[in-house]
Amino acid sequence: MPEETEQSSEQQESGTEEAVEETATAEQDGAESTDDAQEAESGEERPFDRKQAEAKIRKANQEAKNLRQRLKELEPKAAELQAIKDAEKSESERLNDQLQRANDQIAKTRQSLAKARVQALAGASSEDRAAFTDPEDAVGALDLSSYIGEDGDIDESAIEADLQALLERKPHWAKTQPPEGPRRPAPDRTQASGANKTRPLTPEDEFSGWLKSQLT
Repeated sequence: MPEETEQSSEQQESGTEEAVEETATAEQDGAESTDDAQEAESGEERPFDRKQAEAKIRKANQEAKNLRQRLKELEPKAAELQAIKDAEKSESERLNDQLQRANDQIAKTRQSLAKARVQALAGASSEDRAAFTDPEDAVGALDLSSYIGEDGDIDESAIEADLQALLERKPHWAKTQPPEGPRRPAPDRTQASGANKTRPLTPEDEFSGWLKSQLT
């Protein structure tokens, strides 16, 4: 019990000293503010007060210490927050890259489909136009991307219309048809087979052959 009483007394004395020091500091700060205001009004410089200067230095040091302590407490949280932001940014960039690659692949595939359809239609004739001698001429002259819809479908009617217009501008690109001449009659296979077939021997043939054998 005596020890507890001594500790309480020490705590009370320490608290009293801190309260007195805080009160003194506050009073000194107030006095300094008042003196500064009076000095500013009078325009006269006061003589150097060492105690007042030391008090200002102690106050500035304490404020700096408090700020450093606060900053030290916030640094781990700030680092953790920055790490989260960096991770989110990296994940977002990775997803954006994947999306861009997928879109590029889709566009390339649709372009290939449009090219294949232009080649197929240009290589065949229709009721309104002739076929192209070289379908690649049409592929190089037309804008393939203009035939691809938003849903990826190929507009074949637009391709056909542009092919017809292209041949009207460049008729020498059309495939020429060979002139039709008189047709040669097809060979009669039955006659050819009959000419090569062996005729059966008649009685006259047998008698003529026997007579020739007797004379020789």
